Amino acid sequence: MSEAFLTLADTLVEDFDPLSLFQRLVDHCAGLLDVEAVGVMMIDALGRLRTTAASSEEADFLEVLQLQKNSGPCVDSYHEQRQISVPDLSAERERWPEVADAALAAGFASVHTVPLRLHEHVVGAVNLLRTGRGPLAAEDQHLAQALADATMLALMQWSAEKHPRGEIVMRLQSVIAAKSALEIAKGMIVEYADVSFSTAARMLRDYATEQGVRLIDAVHGLVNSELAPAAVAAGSGNSTSP
Repeated sequence: MSEAFLTLADTLVEDFDPLSLFQRLVDHCAGLLDVEAVGVMMIDALGRLRTTAASSEEADFLEVLQLQKNSGPCVDSYHEQRQISVPDLSAERERWPEVADAALAAGFASVHTVPLRLHEHVVGAVNLLRTGRGPLAAEDQHLAQALADATMLALMQWSAEKHPRGEIVMRLQSVIAAKSALEIAKGMIVEYADVSFSTAARMLRDYATEQGVRLIDAVHGLVNSELAPAAVAAGSGNSTSP
């Protein structure tokens, strides 16, 4: 558990990578908590919720669906600025009809959410999906909130001082922009290598690790045609224009 918080703190360096920060959040939640999938959404500069990271394609789809319908536990968690526990999704069909049905169809039976917050500001929420019915254990609820809080503090460079809302929004927008670029880069890998989006994401992470570069730099290399999709698909090699 302590290693999880240390890896979040590892992002507090000059070459900060917002993509890695929120991917670590979902990975730690998926690995440490009694959950099967995790998704994160945050507001952009205009105050609109956007998907930020997900542990699986199913979790990502459910985040997008909630945004499209403006309905669901993660959306409510943000607006109500509190944790939301849903021990049995089948009992919430009237509250979130399409979202609940989609989650159940994907094999999830319960969900718990925690808000993404920094001091008095709530800027998003974390969706914790489970295949079994019943509430998330209290210790897991506390740990999930602690990981979410640590991630937001890392984003703001672990400062104990309160930040003006404009600065917070600027940091959040950098994450949203990075996520948008990641989706474009994944699409390029999918088209080139004929793989799924989740496989494309893994290939990008593996390439960045093997080359010793930030994930966001690999993403920008692809989007700016400075890195060939073939190099990422191969897992190694020099950056060349396609």
